[in-house]
Amino acid sequence: MLTLTALEMTVLATAPAAYRPVIGGALLGAAVTAFVLLAAVLRADRKATRRAQRRALEVRDEPSFTSRTLEGFPMKAVRPRLQGPSAPSLNHLYTAWAFASRGHDTARLVRHLDLPADLARLLTEAAAVRLRD
Repeated sequence: MLTLTALEMTVLATAPAAYRPVIGGALLGAAVTAFVLLAAVLRADRKATRRAQRRALEVRDEPSFTSRTLEGFPMKAVRPRLQGPSAPSLNHLYTAWAFASRGHDTARLVRHLDLPADLARLLTEAAAVRLRD
């Protein structure tokens, strides 16, 4: 807006006196149009942000892991590894299972979810069996 104002002042100062009212009117119209467009873009952006926040809240209200998501989870093989001081939580393993069942490999589960390699391998192998069936 400051650049537009400086440009208007420069044009009006250098224009011949006979043309100043016409040029001033055109510049005023351009400034009003730019302001209205800027206000419309900002309002649309604010609406989109509010809509996205509402959707995010709705998603948080839904259960994270459904029975379909956890179908095939190797609980019998995982249960012994849930005990101990450095054992991962069950929710952490459910998250790893969700990633493994979408095709993520063992290295990715180890790197991004900080799982022990043997546990990550167990989950990815069980997920591969589930995907084949």
